[in-house]
Amino acid sequence: MIGKIILGKSFRGCISYVLENKREALLKSDPTNRAELISFNQCFGDKKELIRQFNDLRFLNPGLAKPVMHVILSLAQGETPGKTTLMAMAEDCAKELGFDKHQYLSVTHNDTGHLHLHIVVNRVGFDGKTLSDSNNFKKIANCCRKMELKYNLKQVESPKCFLPKERRNMPRLDSRKEAMKTDLRISLLESTSFAAFESRMKQKGYAVIKARGIAFRDSKKMYAKGSDLGYSLSKIEKVLQLTLTQKQLQIHQDLRKEKRLIPDPQITRPEMSKNKLPDYLPDLPKALEILMRPELEFDYTPQELLEKKRKKNQSLHL
Repeated sequence: MIGKIILGKSFRGCISYVLENKREALLKSDPTNRAELISFNQCFGDKKELIRQFNDLRFLNPGLAKPVMHVILSLAQGETPGKTTLMAMAEDCAKELGFDKHQYLSVTHNDTGHLHLHIVVNRVGFDGKTLSDSNNFKKIANCCRKMELKYNLKQVESPKCFLPKERRNMPRLDSRKEAMKTDLRISLLESTSFAAFESRMKQKGYAVIKARGIAFRDSKKMYAKGSDLGYSLSKIEKVLQLTLTQKQLQIHQDLRKEKRLIPDPQITRPEMSKNKLPDYLPDLPKALEILMRPELEFDYTPQELLEKKRKKNQSLHL
């Protein structure tokens, strides 16, 4: 679960957004069922009544520039907790962030590939005091980690700055970068020149940016330097000059050194079927097939073995 907190000025804008069904939008599901109201706290009614109630209370602290707190909880794809669970999650979030005695309403959105829980909070309490926004990012990250365990949801690592010091330098898994790295390795194995490599990367949906170094951009505009993927421009050019057997050896060595695929022992990950591959390695069977493909062009004998054989023959003639 990923949590986000946004502070704003207008209850009308925020409440209208979370309650609208977006009838003109092209949605995967029925657009008329995009928003579902889950719960109220210290408020009740339709959209107009809710806006009026929130605005009436905000005037207890007229000097507050941003009285709106908008909490967004994004669940993993395929996770669809029941309404009772979602209500409990909203209540847990309210207690964790300290707005359980404030006005708030919770709404779910189903117009994307994964469920979102939206909570609109009035930062002004009935006593006129303001809900603090101090350490909001850390609070929402801690809240998400607790709810993941409590409700058996997919666990996500918190941002590095909120982790204990001993874990901040541990490698983190980025599924999109891993997919890019896999496609890069496959393209290297299948190419014998930089032009062919660039063409194959473009066929896979990547923009190749070459200057003094090299970088890649995927279809969703994610940018990554080649050096961040473990393949600088100089290394790519060097690998392209190798034979297929030598490329296979190089890729094997890179995979053995890859630390990002080592699971974090402090995070319990869901069990995965032996026949099911991680989402970030969609082309792994193809990569393995290429890695195991025999060298057909010519037999390659390492220089060290040739030198050893030559010395052996010289000693026999003596």
